[in-house]
Amino acid sequence: MKTQSIAEQDSAQPEPTTSPSLEFCLRLTRAYATLTRRLDNALSSVHGLSFGDFMILYYLGRSPGKRLRRVDLAERLELTASGVTRTLLPLEKLGLVERQPDPRDARVGYALLSDAGQQLLDYALVSVQAIAQEATQTLSADQLEAQSALLGRLAGIHLGNS
Repeated sequence: MKTQSIAEQDSAQPEPTTSPSLEFCLRLTRAYATLTRRLDNALSSVHGLSFGDFMILYYLGRSPGKRLRRVDLAERLELTASGVTRTLLPLEKLGLVERQPDPRDARVGYALLSDAGQQLLDYALVSVQAIAQEATQTLSADQLEAQSALLGRLAGIHLGNS
């Protein structure tokens, strides 16, 4: 019986096929990494923020009263409670975010966007909007809406947690 070398065995193996869903997920992951890197670079060089810092300010700025329970902020950022605490500390030290206790429940704490945080968010949004516009310039309004809805479904986003 003839034995095959490893090289011959490898060449005899059929090429693995990539399913359309796997290909979509791999491309989505690459697009996410590319876009996040671009946003992170622009935000850090112009505004001194990371993209993660921007997301905190953004979610707080969109919330009623410009505040969120820390646990809700952690959920939106896909962080643990301790992870959001570590992420908020530098922003609190810079005066961009404030801690706010719940007067009725000592276990509940809020993160509140300060006036300085709102001002920085307003400036940062200009940079982020420019990158978003450039990234989506080839899409029609209908395509952009459809892609946004699809990504929202993949992320489990609905009106209550966006």
